[in-house]
Amino acid sequence: MARTPRIPSAPLAAAGLVGGYATARLTKKRPLGGAVLAAVGVAAARQWRQQAGAKTAAALSAAYVAGFAGSHPLAKKVGAWPAVLGVAGSVALASWVVVDRHR
Repeated sequence: MARTPRIPSAPLAAAGLVGGYATARLTKKRPLGGAVLAAVGVAAARQWRQQAGAKTAAALSAAYVAGFAGSHPLAKKVGAWPAVLGVAGSVALASWVVVDRHR
């Protein structure tokens, strides 16, 4: 049976952060945005674990959560979208450096 190609974890992680924020903003339902953030975060964490092990997955998951949390105070200084895009880019870069570039 042919294997389905996986989306690299870096854009997956970025999509979770950006998609969660966009969903919350567009629907005006923060819990829905949180559900998107969480679901994609779990998918990224599974991929990190499969490709790089539990410790790496835990570290990148912590970066994902820290990015989400850090975007809030950062948004007060630079604006919401720049903050979200900045942390999404940072988490994606970390994911690429640690996991994806070794594929």
